[in-house]
Parts: sequence; structure tokens; C-alpha cells
Amino acid sequence: MVRLGDDDRPVCCPGCKAVAEFIRDAGLSDYYRFRTAEAVRPESPEPDNIRPEWLAYDREGLQKSLVTELEGGNREILLLIEGVRCAACSWLLERVLGQRDGVTEVQVNPATGRGRLVWDPARTSLSRLMDAIARLGYRPHPVTAAGARSAATRERRQAMKRLAVAGLGMMQVMTYAVSLYAGAWQGMDEQIREFLRLVSLLVTTPVVLYSGLPFFAGAWRDLRAGRPGMDVPVALAIGGAYLASIYNSLRGSGEVYFDSVTMFVFFLSLGRFAEMVTRHRAGETADALARLAPSTALRLAAADATPVPVGVAELVVGDRLLVRAGDAFPADGRLDRGRTHVDESMLSGESRPVARGPGEQVVGGSVNRGGPVEMIVERTGGDTVLSHVARMLERAQAGRPALARTADVIARWFVVGVLTVAGVVAAVWSTVDTATAFEVTLSVLVVTCPCALSLATPTALTAAIGRLARSGLLVARSDGLEALARADVLVMDKTGTLTRGRVALAEVRPFGAMTGPRCLEIAAALESRSEHPLASALGQTRAIPAEEFEIFPGEGIEGVVDGRRYRIGTPEFVTAIAPAGWSGDAVTSVLLGDTSGPLASFSFDDPVRPDAPATLSQLREAGLEPEIASGDAQGPVTAVGQALAISRLRWRQSPQDKLDRIHELQAAGHRVVMVGDGVNDAPVLAGADVSVAMGAGAPLAQTTADMILLGESLSPLAAGVATARRALNVIRQNVIWAVIYNLVALPLAAAGLVAPWMAAIGMSASSLLVVLNSTRLARLPGRTGASPEIGAVSGGAVPAGGSRR
Repeated sequence: MVRLGDDDRPVCCPGCKAVAEFIRDAGLSDYYRFRTAEAVRPESPEPDNIRPEWLAYDREGLQKSLVTELEGGNREILLLIEGVRCAACSWLLERVLGQRDGVTEVQVNPATGRGRLVWDPARTSLSRLMDAIARLGYRPHPVTAAGARSAATRERRQAMKRLAVAGLGMMQVMTYAVSLYAGAWQGMDEQIREFLRLVSLLVTTPVVLYSGLPFFAGAWRDLRAGRPGMDVPVALAIGGAYLASIYNSLRGSGEVYFDSVTMFVFFLSLGRFAEMVTRHRAGETADALARLAPSTALRLAAADATPVPVGVAELVVGDRLLVRAGDAFPADGRLDRGRTHVDESMLSGESRPVARGPGEQVVGGSVNRGGPVEMIVERTGGDTVLSHVARMLERAQAGRPALARTADVIARWFVVGVLTVAGVVAAVWSTVDTATAFEVTLSVLVVTCPCALSLATPTALTAAIGRLARSGLLVARSDGLEALARADVLVMDKTGTLTRGRVALAEVRPFGAMTGPRCLEIAAALESRSEHPLASALGQTRAIPAEEFEIFPGEGIEGVVDGRRYRIGTPEFVTAIAPAGWSGDAVTSVLLGDTSGPLASFSFDDPVRPDAPATLSQLREAGLEPEIASGDAQGPVTAVGQALAISRLRWRQSPQDKLDRIHELQAAGHRVVMVGDGVNDAPVLAGADVSVAMGAGAPLAQTTADMILLGESLSPLAAGVATARRALNVIRQNVIWAVIYNLVALPLAAAGLVAPWMAAIGMSASSLLVVLNSTRLARLPGRTGASPEIGAVSGGAVPAGGSRR
């Protein structure tokens, strides 16, 4: 019980009692005097209140294949959300989910219908979040190849049915309307006129209630959320015209708008259908990636054993597989027996098969073009390169960059303005000509719907992201696209970026009594856990165990081998005393030493990438000035700079030195692109305006870059700059068109010069033009020779670490 005034009132629980006492003590007791009914009780948050269909998503076994574990214990899932049609839908979902306890991040892209959800499993469950989405009137599906195809097929069939009903209904009603218009001029029997009106009503009703249902459902969601979106003026126009026509038909006088209503619904549905097709095509690249990996594999119990067919989902790390000629590799791993040529064109854009032998890496989804080989599985399921690339692409398509968010805000206020203008127009025309006031207001509501304005940015960005993925540049964060288009300075690492990263050991030079082979063994032991390109060259030697292993970014490695402490890396790091006659500036070299001094130097060869000169020439023509910032010595950096005609060179750069250089350029007003290999360059990549990591550098799951260069070529970077700039031009064209259209159409409609049927055609044509203009980006010619189906979308076969030297 709680004391309110002179009465004791019952309460259901201590929580309600505390709230009631707070209201009383705050001097707000009149709340209980003025309320007319009991307060609505919130739905129980207990699991019993969650719809049973969503509870299965809390099972760890199911989440393992759908969810990504993030740092800090958070989890991430990518969703395909049925029913998302405009910016209002994405705003509603982001606002409702973002306010729930445990949700740390939510993004919904209305152009693709895909969303990204990050939550803390200790504070909320996935089933609760899925249920919350469903209660808003949408249907979430985890993004899988089968799920995406099923949802897309279901949505396409439903849209085609609604479009067919609207089209057939429009054609029928238009024939009746022609007769009514002719009768108005030439005379018509009253009974025939009433008959044609009633038949038009019967035909229009299923068009409005079935084909027009998505507009009414969307408007109701917007109004419930207190945020009028694009569906609100459309629903008002359709519903108002339909109800007015029914009223006038039943009373036998006044205008009917059945022809305009059916045209509204048909042309609006046609525009939505075109948007849906564009949205589905935007997701085809990621879906095609998932189809690259085979569903079965041939497992061997031992070498030369009889292969047993198993599902790819059953594979575990360490399994031995037989891959026959013409088959795709089922998972990431290394070849163990046999030599072959591997076709990675569907992944890396390399048109010619690449030779692979025992010990070399292969990527799941690539095709064996040689003879049968045996491989050892090293990564399966969501840990494969293919899965990481697909997930990053999905994440980019689910995100909403700043440009899209700005357009959404403009569109939201534009809707409010349209509704205000429509109200003013209705009031003015009611005093001028009551008979035409409704028709003019109807035209204003329809002709000024901001569909084109809201679609101008997301459709162009989505098309550009898909195009870049097919050409070999994976956009991991959609905001990077705008930054890439505006960049004017290009800072690049050397090893593994401008050079191929396939370092070969050229010379071992011992300085003391220790032999060259022994020095090489110790160096291989220290480098055994490193992912730097130089480590792969030293790793060809049989490594002995190393202990107390520690990496010093930009300097080298320290560890204990056979009870003795060694260092390998830069001369400054290894020892302050340089050996007589040795200089680390002539070639790419590292030094091995112990507490007594330097023991040996190792020299390496690393050729420049063949396409680097042409790519840098294209980037210079585009206005980007290249610069090298490398941890290597002066000699190798100068040699690469001369080969590529780069005059701005910096050597012996630590990660902090590179970051300082980035900040220096930014302070001078430059927009900086940083290209590196992604591990030790991570702080530098994060500090640039837009960062690009080499796909054969850091493991894709660890990279912090905005974009990933996939395969062995640098040329997609030049194509990426061109595509990003075209995307901004297309966005500018779309916005200008949408603004001009509305500035012209609104006064004409308000003046009564645009009939309702003309407004429907104009608005739909405006939206369709924006969508078609954006799809031009997806049809740009490729540069890498990638497959026309999905092109260059790989992370490379051998993940290698960042440059520390």
C-alpha cells in the first residue's frame, strides 16, 4: 500500500510503490486525480514473453555459425531485415534497438535492407533483440547464403504479386475512367455512370488493401514512432483519395479518383520493385562469395587412404583432404603432397593460375587446375579468408556513412515540410475553390514525396561498394569511400606493399665464430612466431624452440634460444656497436646479436610489384602525391623510390614516426591515404583519413583498415579512387535532381497545374531515375581481369604480419 492524499492505494510490487512515492513526494499527486484508467503494465521481460521462434537463436551451437566474437566480450551479427524500405525504417530500428540495455551498436542500411547489431550477451540475449525487431513489424534473418536467397526470393515473389494486382487493377479502372470522361463530355445515362463508378470501386479495393498495404503499414510504424517518413504522405494521399471516392460514389455526386488511386499504387509499387531489385543485386557479391566454397570434401584418414566424403561443416583443423583436379579447395590450409596450379581468379582477380607446392598455402574457394593434391586443413568455417571477406563486405553494406545519415535528416525534415505545405495549400484552396481543394492537396502530397532525395545517397554508395569489391578493393567501412574520393596524399609502406612481400634470403654473413647455418637456425627460431614478410624467408630453415618471445614493433624480436638471449632486427635495436665493415643501408638487411654483440647479418631480395609503376602513374594523374614511409634502411627505400619515381622518401620509420608524419600532413590541410600491411601499421592506418591494408598482410579479422586490397595487385587502388569520385558525382547528380524536381513540382502542384495521376507518374519517375543513375556505378568496366561474376574478393593465401622494421 502507498499513501496518496487521504487514501491508502494498493500497488502490485515494491517497484511500483517506489515510483508512486516518488510522484507523490515530487508534488505530482494530481497525476492520480486526473488519470481516467489504470496505467498500462509493461510486458514481462521474462523469456516466456519472447516468441518461441526466436529462442533458438540463444543456442551457442547456432550462434557459432552466425555470430562474430568481438573484443570485450561483445558479439556481432549481420541481419537481412525484411520490410526495410526507406530511411524512416532504418531510423526506427536503430532508435528502438539502440535504447535497449546491452546493445552497444546498431546500423541499418535502407539501400540494402541489411543491418549490423552488436550487443553484450551478459546484459541481453539475441532472441530478445530479434523479437524486438519482429514486434516493430519487420522480420530479421541472419545473413547466410541460403537465408539471403530465401528471403530475397520470398520478398521478390510478394512484390511481384502486389505489382501484378496493382497493374491489372489500374488497367481495368483506366478503361472505366475513359468511359466516364467521355460521358462527361458527350452525355451518359445516370445508371451507367453509377454502375461504372461502383465497378471501379470494386476493382480499386483489392489494389488499395493488398497492393497498397506496405505503404499503410510503413506509415503506421512511422506515426507510432513519432517520426513521419516517406510513407506518411503517400498513405495519406492513397487513403484520402480512396475514401473520398467511396463517399462520392455512394452519394452519387462529386469527383471520384479511382483511376488516380490505382495509378498511385501501381507506379509507387513499380518504383519500390526497382529499388528492391537494386538492393538484392547489392548483396549478390557477398552471397556469391559464400557459394564459392564447396559443401562437401574428401577426407583421408592417412596418406594414401581411401577418401571418405564428408560435409565441409564437419571438417576440423588438422584434417587431411584430397582435392581432385577441377575441384574447389574446401577450406584454408597448406598443401602436403603434390604440386598443382591454383585458380584464384574468383578471389584475387589474378587471371592466370598460380603454382603451389608442398608447404604453400591455399585458400578455400580457389580451384585446383592441376592434378590431385592432398592438403592439411588450417582454418575452417568462419575463420577462413573467404568468410572474413564476406563478413567484412556484409558489414560495409549494413553500415550507413555520414553522407547517408545527413541525407536521412534532410529527408525527415522535408517530409514535415511537405505535410505543412499540404495543410497550407488545403486551407488556401478551401477559400478559393472548395471543389478542387482536395484534388490539389492530393497532388501536393504525392508529387513531393522525398523518395528520390532519400535514395540519392545510399543507392549510389551501395552500388559503388559492390563494384569495388568485384574489382579487388573491399570496403570495410563505408565512410572510407568519401574520404578516398577527397584524398590528395598517398603514404605507402614498402615491404609487402610496393614490393611483392615474397622475400628471399640472399646472403647470411656471420661476424664471429658462430657459423652461418647456426645463425640461421637461431634467426628462424626467433622469427617462428612472427608474421613479417622477412620471417617467411627465414622460416624456410628448420626452427629450433624459442622461449620468452617478445616483439618490439618497428625494431625487432627478442627471445631465448638454448638458454641464451638473442635479438634480431635493426642495428640500433640489436646492439649499439655496429660490426666493422657492415652497413645495413645497402640492401634490405637485419642483424642478429646477443649480449656480447652482433653475430650475423641477413640480406634479402624483395622485387617491386610489376603493376606498381602504372598504378602510381594513374594515382598521380588523379592528383594523389605518393610518399614512402618505411621501417627499412635508406638503401632499399631509395632503390624502390627510384624505380617508382617517388621523390618523397622516409626510412627507418617506427610506427610512431609514421603516425607523426600522417598528423603532420593532416595539419597542413591534406587528406591522407595510408597503405600498409595491417599489423604493426595498425596505429598508422587508424590515424589516416582513409586506410588501405594489403589483403596478404594482416589476418583480415585483425585489420583496422577502412579498405582491403585483395590479391597481388595494386591496380584496384587506382580504380577505387576513380570509382569513389564517380560515386560522389553520382550522389551530387541525384541530390541536385531530387531538389530541382521538388522545387519545380511543388509550386506547379500547389497552383493546381498537376493532376493527381500526373503527380504519381512524376514522383515514381523521379525515384526510378535516381536508382537507375546509381546503378551505373555497378556497371563500370573492371581493371583487374577479375571474374565478371564476383571478381577479386580475397584476402590472399598467406596471412603475414606488419612491417616492424
